[in-house]
Order: sequence, then structure tokens, then C-alpha cells
Amino acid sequence: QLQASGGGLVQAGGSLRLSCAASGFAFASGSYSVAWFRQAPGKEREGVSCIRSGSNGSTYADSVKGRFTISRDNAKNTMYLEMNSLKAEDTAVYYCAMRFTRMLLNVCLDPSPYVYWGQGTQVTVSS
Repeated sequence: QLQASGGGLVQAGGSLRLSCAASGFAFASGSYSVAWFRQAPGKEREGVSCIRSGSNGSTYADSVKGRFTISRDNAKNTMYLEMNSLKAEDTAVYYCAMRFTRMLLNVCLDPSPYVYWGQGTQVTVSS
């Protein structure tokens, strides 16, 4: 089970940190890919960032590179998305997702392979 939190209303240029708490499995073991996705009204769900088990290899959508940072705390069994320099176009519902496969970084931003999804947290950036 995945539980996303940390969304809210922030002014453009501000920061937020999203959390995704996992239960029923441990980040410290096994093979998996975990990712953040977002979906704005009227738009398709898009991959934001993903991170895999083992190495700290991660990838980001071009639209968030240099502004967002994904991380994982194995002790807390929680994944984070640090979002800085937020823009109005970052406004969306953000979801965390997981698959028990260590996917290649060039495909881990595709939502279709992911099996487990959190409930989503709203991020609104005012301009």
C-alpha cells in the first residue's frame, strides 16, 4: 500500500516536499521501481521522476529537471519528491506508484507498467 501526502497551495517559486509512505513491503530489500506521476485537469498522467531498488539511479521528466529531486529513506520506508522553483504548470494531482521490477530508467516514467498506486495529493501553484 502507498500513501502520498505533502501537497498544498504554494506561490510560484516556492517549494513543497511530497512523501509516499509504503506499507506491506520494504524499500530496503527486493527489486522494485517507484515513481511519481502527475495529472493535471484535462491532461494525461505523466511521469515526473522514478527511482529503483539497489543503486540510487533515478530519472526525471525534462520539465522538472534541475528543480525536483527524488529520494528514498529505507529506514522510514518512504519515498520523497522535493519540488523547488515551482511553476503554475506544476499544478496537478501527484501520485506515487510502484512495481516489483527494477525497470530500465528509460521506461520507468511510463505509467502503464505500474501496479500499485497511492491515492494522490493535490499540488496547486499560484502565479
